Amino acid sequence: MEKKLFDSELKVMEVLWREGDLSAGQMAKILKEETGWNRNTTYTVIKKCIEKGTIQRYEPNFMCHALISKEEVQQYETEELIDKMFDGSAQKFFAAFLGGKRLSKGEIDELKKIIDDLK
Repeated sequence: MEKKLFDSELKVMEVLWREGDLSAGQMAKILKEETGWNRNTTYTVIKKCIEKGTIQRYEPNFMCHALISKEEVQQYETEELIDKMFDGSAQKFFAAFLGGKRLSKGEIDELKKIIDDLK
C-alpha cells in the first residue's frame, strides 16, 4: 500500500475489517450509529476508498470488499511515522516509545521474543 488513508477512510476500513464484506447501505447504518455520519458522507468516503484501490465494489447491492488488510495499513503508517519523526530509525522510535514507560515483566518478555524472532 502506498497511499495515505485519512481518518474518515480508516473508519470505513475498520468496519470492513471487523464485519467482512458489507453493502454500502449496511456500512452507512453502522457508521451512523458509531460516528453520526449521514448516508451521503459514508458513500462519499466509500467512493474515495474505491478510487484509491482499498475497497472493491461488486454487485448486487453495492457490496464492498476490503482490498488491503489492517496489518498492511499498520505497517505503512508505522513506517511513515518512523521516517517522518525519527529519520527512518527504528531504534530512535523505540527509544522514544519506551522512554519513561513502566513495562511489566510479561511485556518485556514479549518484546524480547519479538526481537529474538527478528534475528
